[in-house]
Amino acid sequence: MSLKKTKVFFEIVNKLSEKQRIDNFLIKKFKKIPKSKLYNIIRKGRVRINKKRVLAKYKLKIGDLIRIPPLKIYKFNKKKIKINQINKKILNNILYEDKILLIINKPSGISVHAGSGINFGIIENLRILRPYDKYLELIHRLDRFTSGILMIAKRRSILRYFHEQLRIKNIKKKYIALVHGNFNFKNKIVNQPLLKKNILKKKKMVNVDKNGKNSKTIFYVKKKNLLYSLLSIIPISGRTHQIRVHSSFLNHPILFDNRYGNKKLDKNIKIKKIKKKLLLHANKISFIHPKFKKNITIKAPLEKNFKKVIKFLF
Repeated sequence: MSLKKTKVFFEIVNKLSEKQRIDNFLIKKFKKIPKSKLYNIIRKGRVRINKKRVLAKYKLKIGDLIRIPPLKIYKFNKKKIKINQINKKILNNILYEDKILLIINKPSGISVHAGSGINFGIIENLRILRPYDKYLELIHRLDRFTSGILMIAKRRSILRYFHEQLRIKNIKKKYIALVHGNFNFKNKIVNQPLLKKNILKKKKMVNVDKNGKNSKTIFYVKKKNLLYSLLSIIPISGRTHQIRVHSSFLNHPILFDNRYGNKKLDKNIKIKKIKKKLLLHANKISFIHPKFKKNITIKAPLEKNFKKVIKFLF
């Protein structure tokens, strides 16, 4: 892999680019740059048209002068691409695939896409590993240290279909989490609004806040003892860090959650040869398949590390 940094340059819009959105223009021109990076420079006003800031939806006109700021472009020598450990994990964890849809069991610790100092995530790796799939886009996201089901669309129409299904809550997700404390309920519904703020060195931090967005999570007990509880969790809404924040709100933080957890309690857990990574796993998803028009349910097995902690604590 090599890095090339461009200089500021300008382009004049011609007939071929007329009426094209500026975001789509940049995505087509810079295929090797993550879309999140391109949207970021538009949002921050680093891309200018006729010396003015524009929104991503701006449609180009003939004669428009586009200013494009310096960009970092990573180049790969395809002949030398090796299936490294991360790529092996991705390829070995495919749960379901057909002509329009790909579902993998995402390993903990791997980001789903580039951003926040990470140059490549799962989606960027997949595009390199599978050049024959001309279109690959994330249908939804998982936190970096959350493992489990991740859905990827192979067509734009399928991406739109699933986004609509998510919006109308026709996709059912279920998670498993290991939390601190004896969970005193058979089940518990948390209806608490969540507000997202960018703090902690530009990282997202979410808090329960009356000014936030409505958020609902249902917790069920699978197993428990005096110190720990294994929970099955259904998020009704899909807010950033929702399960982690609602768990912490109940005073039952998820084990090894370095942002919303309890580090003192985590230190008391001494198990040989385990990785102290967030113990939250997206283990089940149900949806209506857009082509077959039937209900599909996919389950993702827990990672060995997660299983080992459960076995030790129970």
